[in-house]
Amino acid sequence: MRNRHAKILATIGPASRAPDTLRLLHDVGVDAFRLNFSHGSHEDHAASVKAIRAIQEATGHPICIIADMQGPKLRCGSFEGGKIELRYGETIEIRKGTTPGKPGLVVMPHQELMDAMVEGTVLKFDDGKLQVTVLSNDGKVAKAKVDVPGELSERKGINVVNTVLPMSAMTDKDRVDMAFALTLDVDYIALSFVQNAQDVSDARAIIGGKAGIIVKIEKPSAVEDLDSILDMADAAMVARGDLGVELPLEDVPVVQRRIIRKCRALGKPVIVATHMLESMIDAPTPTRAEASDVASAIYQGADCVMLSAETAVGRHPATAVAIMDRIISSAERDPIFWEYFKSVQLPYEATAEDAISGAVRGMATKLGVKAVLGYTLTGSTVQRISRERPPCRIVGLTPNMRTASRLALSWGVVPVVTPDPADFDDMMGKISGLAKEKMGLDSGDTVMVSAGVPFGRPGTTNTLNISQVE
Repeated sequence: MRNRHAKILATIGPASRAPDTLRLLHDVGVDAFRLNFSHGSHEDHAASVKAIRAIQEATGHPICIIADMQGPKLRCGSFEGGKIELRYGETIEIRKGTTPGKPGLVVMPHQELMDAMVEGTVLKFDDGKLQVTVLSNDGKVAKAKVDVPGELSERKGINVVNTVLPMSAMTDKDRVDMAFALTLDVDYIALSFVQNAQDVSDARAIIGGKAGIIVKIEKPSAVEDLDSILDMADAAMVARGDLGVELPLEDVPVVQRRIIRKCRALGKPVIVATHMLESMIDAPTPTRAEASDVASAIYQGADCVMLSAETAVGRHPATAVAIMDRIISSAERDPIFWEYFKSVQLPYEATAEDAISGAVRGMATKLGVKAVLGYTLTGSTVQRISRERPPCRIVGLTPNMRTASRLALSWGVVPVVTPDPADFDDMMGKISGLAKEKMGLDSGDTVMVSAGVPFGRPGTTNTLNISQVE
């Protein structure tokens, strides 16, 4: 059992794809794995899922699997000689086409971008290393002034800073990848470059209820439409890579905090991603600034922090996980960590579920409760308890393995697959065994149990019981 509440999500890649390595990563702290469909083959991803589910079966610990879609990638075309030099202050031309570009001319294959560019549109190339501002666009040729000069190689990415592009968050490749991922019974589909709520609605029509939807917030337009996007999603990811390119850098921490607070208010898991322990791609230890960055996400209330290249291609994947585990645990041992949650006012609905979950944190603190056990079919009750951030373990008891593996992403939740009790007396008879076996509790320890009576019906949470482990 983990000695922390926040979860760790690790990206699978060449450095971590071997089954033995995946097992090691799980054992040292990984709660969820990310399949990055920007890289790797379908066969690679299928083998990874098979290995993860084998670990789940062997350990009895539900593990969350996220299939991360590539999304639309804007890239410049090729160049004569493979690259060109963009000089400060010069005016260049941008055209749609497939012929190689040359000094003063950038050619790209994206009609959507040609249609969207107007005077003042800012384009950034190669993860923000170079920048131009559009001066004019007649639909065939756009002229732009170089603001940040440098060498531009072919096939480098393009970010459009202040324009909503007339394109879906899902490409044809994404639709194929999504259909394949759903055959693997992944727990979540992560949507890249979401711009508005319609993008989430379009994905929902394809996914249905086969997997949850994680929206990756990496576009300024998504930040502007944040409330409606999060209302339609099941979870969110603060994708700081592209977000940091398209927003002023100083705005990214503010947006991160805003997304975390909004997701907690909604009771939906939120992941903070990108550059968490970036230096550990090569180095055996992170920088002090990276350790502080991870801790800041934990103090802000993130459900989960993510490792990207650190575990996908890094030289020290297991060490990166172990260090992240230590940073999280240290932050959660700080008394100030718990004080923050008391100061944040959460919105409540007029339901028995919210009345019960809203009482959990205060009662757990006053009574010295060791664990809150919640029976759930869909996971919603346990997620509402999780958003309260009680200072004790949360055990999600469900007969559904899919529900259990999704709950592995939620703050503080230890998912356990167990049959629904026959009645209230049967439930109370099982609690002591579960508390001792799954939580390591002792006789006399105080626990709370949340459930819906009669059992087996979603949306019927109506009971909160306080008892001692026998």
